[in-house]
Amino acid sequence: MKILVTGKEGQVARCLADRAADHPALELVFCAREGTEVRLDLAEPATLRAAVQQVRPDVVLNAAAYTAVDQAEDEPELAMAINGQAPGILADEAAKIGARFIQISTDYVFDGELDRPYLPSDPVNPLGVYGQTKQAGEAAVRAANPDHLIARTAWVYSPYGKNFYKSMLRLAETRDELSVVDDQIGNPTSAYEIADGLLAICDDWAAGGKKRLGETIHLVGPEEMTWCGFARKIFAQSMASGGPGCHVVAISSAEYPTKAKRPRNSRLGQPE
Repeated sequence: MKILVTGKEGQVARCLADRAADHPALELVFCAREGTEVRLDLAEPATLRAAVQQVRPDVVLNAAAYTAVDQAEDEPELAMAINGQAPGILADEAAKIGARFIQISTDYVFDGELDRPYLPSDPVNPLGVYGQTKQAGEAAVRAANPDHLIARTAWVYSPYGKNFYKSMLRLAETRDELSVVDDQIGNPTSAYEIADGLLAICDDWAAGGKKRLGETIHLVGPEEMTWCGFARKIFAQSMASGGPGCHVVAISSAEYPTKAKRPRNSRLGQPE
């Protein structure tokens, strides 16, 4: 089964590449704005259709996105083009050749007001531009290609790219104390967990199955914690292996204002 993966340097794309050898039934083809044989720019619709037609995959996996949450408040049109419109174009082009489509989405489609983990069936209500554009992308995919899978995830970390895990370790190299928000809760999720889950589904599809086809799922790590709790766990594990550590002070969201409002509850769950 041939899978066209958007992006090359993102966290999920890099982890998919690392895991590819463990899935011999799958052939992953990576595309990006530059540096690959297949060029694709999510902000340029013509490149989206051309990439799908060039590769003619069995599955298109959209692992790229506009992820600068605060910057999206200043660049709503660009964020919508990449997160809201491009997925629909890719899903439509995939449908034309009979290919399935996987879209990675986010906890930010929810407002965070529930007092339990959000289920895939819960109503969405994004608080900011980033979440609004990701919600638009979900809707566009559903409308364009019935053979889709939408996988929402949250608080992604890995050895690659920019993420909270790497930021904490970098800051600990020069600081003895850090203040971290303790009133937002979610599921820290390794990009390897996301890659493993999606590749397992694609293995099923390659074998003729229809696992999760047409569904929206939540694909997150098993633990729930605040950003403060996550930071303390990162440093505990780092120090246990001889790496940097730092004293973490719990603060409120009000003490660390951001341009885009974050959901206070980012926990995602699956129905029993």
